[in-house]
Amino acid sequence: MPLIFKEQFDDDCELGIWEIKESYDELLAAVYLFPGEKERLDGFRSDARKVEFLSVRVLLKNLINTCGPIQYNEKNKPFLEHSPYNLSISHSQNITAIMISRTKKIGIDLEFMSHKITRLQHKFINQNEFITTNKNNKSHHLYIHWCAKEALYKICDKQDINFKESLTIEPFEPHEFGIINGWVNNIYWHDKFELNYFMINNYVIVYCCKNI
Repeated sequence: MPLIFKEQFDDDCELGIWEIKESYDELLAAVYLFPGEKERLDGFRSDARKVEFLSVRVLLKNLINTCGPIQYNEKNKPFLEHSPYNLSISHSQNITAIMISRTKKIGIDLEFMSHKITRLQHKFINQNEFITTNKNNKSHHLYIHWCAKEALYKICDKQDINFKESLTIEPFEPHEFGIINGWVNNIYWHDKFELNYFMINNYVIVYCCKNI
């Protein structure tokens, strides 16, 4: 089974990354679906979406052997029913990532890097943020910003957040891995967060955990 990354940090946070190489049937055979989950699975039209759905549950099984079904609140934020764990999920292309913690707020995002993000930067980069002018690093820099803002969006429960106006990433130079700082500023939050980022192949992963 392709569990390509697993790490525990901050005493009570665990991160796992799964590379999807299995077929739909192989993934389905590897998990137990709780009542209602099979109906949700069958409701997806896309085979890729079905495989993603199953990969999340296979990865979660590898992180915590027993757990309840994954549910979603009114903001589409996932949570584990009848479980002490907080949960954050991300998926892109053929990679799935999950973060869990019993005591901390958590958020994770991963993205496969393509070249289209430079056309979208005006939608999520604000005037207080710095993006390198080096053409070789610009796409990488923007993807770290985007994933960091997604992680902040998730850790703050997706509450009234505009990516351009509510979230600001402090200036940094992009590397293969590192630590950056971000701010959330809206009617619910005015707080600073420390985020970690790293790369696997052509994917950027950013995660955050915080006592709140």
